Amino acid sequence: MGQFIGIDVSLKESFISVRQGGQRIWRGTCPSDPKLIAEIIRKRAPNAERVVFETGPLSVWFYHALKQEGLPAICIDARHAKPALDMARNKTDANDADGLAHLAEVGFYRAVRVKSFDSMQTRTLVAARNQLVKMTTQLSNQIRGLMKTFGLVVPKGAGRVFEGHVRSLLASNAGLEQIILPVLEAWRSIRARTAELSKQLIASARVSEQCQLLSSIPGVGVVTASSFVAAIEDPENFRKSRSVGAWVGLTTRRYQSGEVDYDGHISRRGDNHLRGLLYEAATVILTRTTADSALRIWGLKLKEKIGFKRAAVAVARKLAVIMHTMLRTGELFDRSIPAEA
Repeated sequence: MGQFIGIDVSLKESFISVRQGGQRIWRGTCPSDPKLIAEIIRKRAPNAERVVFETGPLSVWFYHALKQEGLPAICIDARHAKPALDMARNKTDANDADGLAHLAEVGFYRAVRVKSFDSMQTRTLVAARNQLVKMTTQLSNQIRGLMKTFGLVVPKGAGRVFEGHVRSLLASNAGLEQIILPVLEAWRSIRARTAELSKQLIASARVSEQCQLLSSIPGVGVVTASSFVAAIEDPENFRKSRSVGAWVGLTTRRYQSGEVDYDGHISRRGDNHLRGLLYEAATVILTRTTADSALRIWGLKLKEKIGFKRAAVAVARKLAVIMHTMLRTGELFDRSIPAEA
């Protein structure tokens, strides 16, 4: 008879629960190391059929490490597991492990696709670059605000232009110069590190045929193309291209109960960062004449009916469908192909 294992993963220590024949046969703790956990599972559950744990910060590492150990690891959606785990009288890590083992035994769960380490490395590169960009913007705004207090208004400009304006204005205030210059040097250093990560991202996109393919779409740059490819991985992961829009969270939510039936805002499920990038690309398509295409014409007509923001969301959803289709067929973007409603 097979055994079913539930693991409640935490940073330092994980709880493990083993069920067989409808009953718990063992429960214990182990340091959060997949190799140590695999040893315990082989000892306590030699006929393991399912090893279930929730999505979380360590789920990618655990999934691939347990698979390498030859265990039937399954990562399930934490949002779907939560209602079942909340049925326990007391919320403890041990009870969560029991609940996950129970879900594994009855098969009442939704498995999620765990990304490869290569895709996660690309996502990490994009995330790190974005974080440095935000820090650069925050520091420049902070410098502007501090200097404005003393009547020194920094003119518009970015990069070296911004730095030149700041240094020229500080030349007349030696006391403030001693305060602002260290912040300016930090801004300059972070900007240099951002440029290094940008070069890495561009170099990675140049050797990727998929990224080059998606970059043929007006409004889609290196960051959006790389993020989309890393998120989708294999186009065959989605049976229909229309499913990608829902997966990213760009489809409307529906509520129906009795005589009440209405559509709400978009679901906002899935990858928040990728959804934001698609929205930005849609904004570029709608606002720049250089991005002229049948998709832009369709979006502008929609804008007259429902407004700019909703039209941008619709274009972003359509863009996700088009990008997935391009990855599947390998064809470049055709500006003349009309967008279907």
